[in-house]
Amino acid sequence: MQAPQRLCFFVFLSLAALQTQAQTESPAHAPSARPRFGNSPASSYAFPRLFFKQAGGRSESAWVSNEGEAPRDVYPEPILMNNQILAYYGKPKAGNMGILGRYSKEALADQLFSLARSYDAVNGLRGVKTAYYLIYGTVWPAGEIGILPEAVTREYIEYALSRDMLVFLDHQIGKYSVEEAMARLLPWLRYPNVHLALDPEWRTTKPMKEIGHVTAAELNRAQEILQAYLESHGLPETRMLVVHQFKWFMIDDRDAVNASYDRVHLVHCADGFGSPALKIKSYRSNAEAGNIPLKSFKLFYKSDFPKAGFDEPLLSPAEVCALEPFPHLVMYQ
Repeated sequence: MQAPQRLCFFVFLSLAALQTQAQTESPAHAPSARPRFGNSPASSYAFPRLFFKQAGGRSESAWVSNEGEAPRDVYPEPILMNNQILAYYGKPKAGNMGILGRYSKEALADQLFSLARSYDAVNGLRGVKTAYYLIYGTVWPAGEIGILPEAVTREYIEYALSRDMLVFLDHQIGKYSVEEAMARLLPWLRYPNVHLALDPEWRTTKPMKEIGHVTAAELNRAQEILQAYLESHGLPETRMLVVHQFKWFMIDDRDAVNASYDRVHLVHCADGFGSPALKIKSYRSNAEAGNIPLKSFKLFYKSDFPKAGFDEPLLSPAEVCALEPFPHLVMYQ
């Protein structure tokens, strides 16, 4: 056998041996043994840009556009593809507004990581990402808004970055438009771990006396604004936008909400405190909005503040993870 032929023969044997090893290797040792929850019919709607139809009718997860279009820029995989998010909610140094205001950011992080282990044990093969959920824009009398100081906001965001945590900045809107609320939030997207939230309960000039609302058109506009900002500022990540609801009228014309924006993942949170039966009823009501497939669930700790509502009893991590549809974002106030 001539030298070139011998070389080709040995290369062929080496490749055949590698193929045999790959076929017989245990899945537990394979680097991609962990399932990708994005590869499901529900996720194809929740993460529309991830899915396109290849020749042969096979759907694959990839950051490309629809069939027939040239591939666009490549973006990181969305956090919610394979993770559940666990957040502590509130306002720094405001103990009556949630657990986040009753402890230091360092102590909260340690508590969250401990609680995350309980969720990781019961949420299937998903991982758990922890987060601070900051009330960034707080409604005042007559619908005015108080903004969290820049130094405090930056302190929490940068500390969260150092601990591989996320930050949600929540705006209560008050008497202002959704566009104005978004304008206050958008500059913080320069940090890659920051996501946004709107709370229609406080979209009112009479806080504590009436419950406010937003329209489907306003939520769609908010997503358009967020997506346009990401693109115009060259920010490669997708971001989440959370909207809270516990009364049917808090999102007017809810069926018209469009949750299929390429760069924005709209998360629908079932807010409100009470008994397990009441909270589950509220969650099921939100679940009827199938056009917003990413769901969230909020729980309320009992506190020493006499007028602060709370859950009695508090649902366990196993009970929360048993909710249908699965709650991708869980927050504790």
